Amino acid sequence: MLENEENPCISKSTRLPRKRFYRARAHSNPLSDSHFPVPISPSHVDYSLHYPQFCQSSDIVAGSKKIEFADIGCGFGGLLISLATLFPETLMIGMELRDKVTEYVKERIVALRKANPGEYQNVSVVRTNSMKYIPNYFEKGQLSKMFFLFPDPHFKEKNHRRRVISPHLLDEYAYVLRVGGIIYTITDVEELGDWMKSCLEGHCMFEAITEEEFEADPVVKLLSSATEEGQKVSRNGGQTFRACLKFGRQKKSDHLWRPAILLMGAKYKLKPNKGQLRGSYKDGLLLYLFLARAH
Repeated sequence: MLENEENPCISKSTRLPRKRFYRARAHSNPLSDSHFPVPISPSHVDYSLHYPQFCQSSDIVAGSKKIEFADIGCGFGGLLISLATLFPETLMIGMELRDKVTEYVKERIVALRKANPGEYQNVSVVRTNSMKYIPNYFEKGQLSKMFFLFPDPHFKEKNHRRRVISPHLLDEYAYVLRVGGIIYTITDVEELGDWMKSCLEGHCMFEAITEEEFEADPVVKLLSSATEEGQKVSRNGGQTFRACLKFGRQKKSDHLWRPAILLMGAKYKLKPNKGQLRGSYKDGLLLYLFLARAH
């Protein structure tokens, strides 16, 4: 990596990377095959590369700090940068599929660390496909907050399976969230907002947060103001739609039918463009047992 003084992509006045050198498509296809390194398990994530001030060694020892916040599809990192100073002792990471955007966020963090010694040491970014590799990065019950801000709406019905909030993906998110952990979503597309809220409210492991919890949460105010996309919506006078739910224990009434739903989806191997489960009875059973461990 070039030093800021020699790098034309870095502004001479602010010492921050210039976005015009990191232009990328608005979204990437999460179902396509991408080639980037992926840890085989959460214990293989090298924290020393991401948080050198907190973790001097690549070896994870008992009691060491672990990532608690994950910004899924972090974009240009606006939310992460705001959260880094609001929660200076909490490790957080952005997960982004687009390579140029990921590189921009990396350069931005490096520049902020140099300009503010001792700060922004708790934030990092990784290029990965979070719809495929969430369990490779986080252990059961590790995260306290997950953010899904202004995700790709995938308007066509055949592409709904690409949406980052969906019933089957919520099972994975529930696994890596601790009890009481919160999922935050926001979008400027009303139909997508209704979809995400419906998926979360319809899932047996998520419950609404109270009005008091919502008002007292300092993160809520950042959802629309901290991100670049949220600022653009605000400048254009647009409307946003939020949904914030927390992970709780499975509802008693769902213990009977949920295994049947999982096994049924696996049995019939429904068409992938319908966004349903595929596989065998064994796959469905393994998935159910995997989720049951979270309880």
